[in-house]
Amino acid sequence: MSISCCAIVLAACAQASNGEPLISATLVGSGFDNPLYVTHAPGDSDRIFVVEQPGKIRIVDISQDPPVTQATPFLDIRARVVDGGERGLLGLAFHPDFDTNGWFYVNYTELSSGGGTVVSRFTVPAETPDVADETSEVVLLTIAQPEPNHNGGWIAFGPDGMLYIATGDGGGGGDSGAGHTPDTGNAQDITDNLLGKILRVDVNGSNAPSGMYGIPANNPFVGVRGDDEIWSYGLRNPWRNSFDPVTGELYITDVGQSNWEEINVQPGDSTGGENWGWRCREGMHDFDLSDPACATANLLDPIHEYSHDGPSSPCSIIGGEVYRGC
Repeated sequence: MSISCCAIVLAACAQASNGEPLISATLVGSGFDNPLYVTHAPGDSDRIFVVEQPGKIRIVDISQDPPVTQATPFLDIRARVVDGGERGLLGLAFHPDFDTNGWFYVNYTELSSGGGTVVSRFTVPAETPDVADETSEVVLLTIAQPEPNHNGGWIAFGPDGMLYIATGDGGGGGDSGAGHTPDTGNAQDITDNLLGKILRVDVNGSNAPSGMYGIPANNPFVGVRGDDEIWSYGLRNPWRNSFDPVTGELYITDVGQSNWEEINVQPGDSTGGENWGWRCREGMHDFDLSDPACATANLLDPIHEYSHDGPSSPCSIIGGEVYRGC
């Protein structure tokens, strides 16, 4: 995740003489401090928002020619963030009604708690649409982290308007050791354990025990054994994920232990509860079957995996977006 300075590129396409699309890259910004995520607000085609790991969000105004990176950050919470390695400001998601309520959500590792995960909401005042109110933070959820890695960090609103939150297994190796549930690991533990999961919450609700968000009534573990926030589980470090805007499928890219990287896909009509396999399996391969439940659990295979074997093997999987343009 160490990127000292990276340029942002946008894909543009045109038709070649044979009718095939031509893809080109256009530089729209540079000079960022460890940029790790780029997104936009709903209905806003003029600005892109660049998340910098140390704790800032920058705006690039792409309506201008050439595009202009604004000097004043959209948000600067560096004083609240533990930065470095796999920690920092890791995720950004705009409320579907951002244009009217000014709400957006971030996922970061918190300095005051020694590196716990925080998911919180900020507000953009109508009179300063390019600068958020840094004092407006409302914390929705906090999760203790036993290790400084595998923080996940991705958050996004799904087609259903719910906020999805990706969490890693707590770090270390093999989902074991201090801070990991004995015998099962965190990712397979669905009781009082939000690590190694995709969570699904209603930011417009308040029926969670904390009163800071809502538990959707159709979440898979509502009324049965399992934490109500869990949507799916059995993940090691789902770092970057995305929804197909047409089908609603959720693509989950899960960083592997040392041998296999994987891509999981949850159908758009899923009712949740999928078990993606970690730590029983890494990709499609057995990893740690010491928990007897591994033998009877419905462990789902990824749709794609790749290995680290060979001198030119690829490294950790990052993520991607489903693109349906030309």
